[in-house]
Amino acid sequence: MKTRSSRFESSRRRFLRHTAASALFASLPVGWCGRVFANDAPETPKLRCGIIALTDCSPFVIAAEKGHFQQQGLDVTIAKGANWAAIRDSLSNGDNQFTHLLLGMPIASTLGLLGSPKKPMIVPWLVNRNGQAITLKKDWIGKVTADPKALKPFVDQAKAKGEPLAFAMTFPPGTHAMWMRYYLGAGGIHPDKDVSLLTVPPPQMVANMKIGKMDGYCVGEPWNARAIADGVGFTSVTTQEIWKDHPEKVCAFTEEFAERNPRTVRAVLRALHTASVWLDDPANRPEQCAIIAKPNYVNCPPELILGRLLGNLDYGDGRKAKDEFPMHFSRRNCNYPQGAYAKWWLTQFRRWGMVNAAPNYLAVAKQVMRPDLYEEAMKEVGYSHGGEDVKPWTMFDGTQFDPQGDLESYAQGFPIHSLKS
Repeated sequence: MKTRSSRFESSRRRFLRHTAASALFASLPVGWCGRVFANDAPETPKLRCGIIALTDCSPFVIAAEKGHFQQQGLDVTIAKGANWAAIRDSLSNGDNQFTHLLLGMPIASTLGLLGSPKKPMIVPWLVNRNGQAITLKKDWIGKVTADPKALKPFVDQAKAKGEPLAFAMTFPPGTHAMWMRYYLGAGGIHPDKDVSLLTVPPPQMVANMKIGKMDGYCVGEPWNARAIADGVGFTSVTTQEIWKDHPEKVCAFTEEFAERNPRTVRAVLRALHTASVWLDDPANRPEQCAIIAKPNYVNCPPELILGRLLGNLDYGDGRKAKDEFPMHFSRRNCNYPQGAYAKWWLTQFRRWGMVNAAPNYLAVAKQVMRPDLYEEAMKEVGYSHGGEDVKPWTMFDGTQFDPQGDLESYAQGFPIHSLKS
């Protein structure tokens, strides 16, 4: 039996412990919960992410499959879309909260161009570089290689007969459209006057070429390698040969969602960073291919994905090479949302008559590309990025682009264009 004295001493110790604990917690910031602060948690933890069946959807898929989203407090459902318009619309209407998207699409949506509903979108993350190609029908093997000028006689003959050749891309303001337009223009071929330019979803490219619906197309992998494996086409040129180490897909949010959910955006970027670093280890490429090859993602044999990821280029016409710039996801400051890239896209929109007058190149680039959000997220994970890059670059036709130069003069300087004013 405890004495009155022992009961008093026990009560005194409990009181002192409670007082000390109260003082300790009172000294901590409001919202502290164990190891993390409650106000660091994502505002919207349950999310849907749209993807298209392309190799460059990998960071989104790997972040989901390997638990990187979950580690950041996110519950993410990957939703494969039928085409680029569908996942753009799913982002615009709020069905998806972030998405895999072609670089030009957030710019077009922000400006309301080319049938895009006007919905401001932002790009705080570039997903990948390189890894697309222009495929031509097998009839031209040995007649056309990398130089599009060799295509012009075939184009002219077909046009003279009133049966213009057909070339496909995946979406009018997207990367594949710009690569195809630039390629044709460099060959002296006007994409709006000399040929028919079709919009075809990536997974349907090979099937459409098989039935003779088109003579060439530009798309991401693995659908160029698939055309070679199926014996229906060959690679004329990769897009990294058109523009070395070029930007490709992006992670996009609506501007409205990002303003309301800054912690959620940063959590997504942190997860994508972890996935992207993992992806750029060549030892992980076979596992990457096994995962993304699944029917709910790319739905393609993994061996058709792996070859070009490893830089093994078989053009399908006897040419073989080791690719200096295969698709990558993190290296060489890959993910920094460079304003220079948005400026180049705007010059091409201008060149092809997709805007009626000179746009405010700087203001649009600043609105869409959001390095501030990228830098905040990378600071949180202690990652040292390469920062803004404003160096000029040269395209495969010898034309140099200077992001700090006269952008309107650049846009108007091409001999083949569709300028309206």
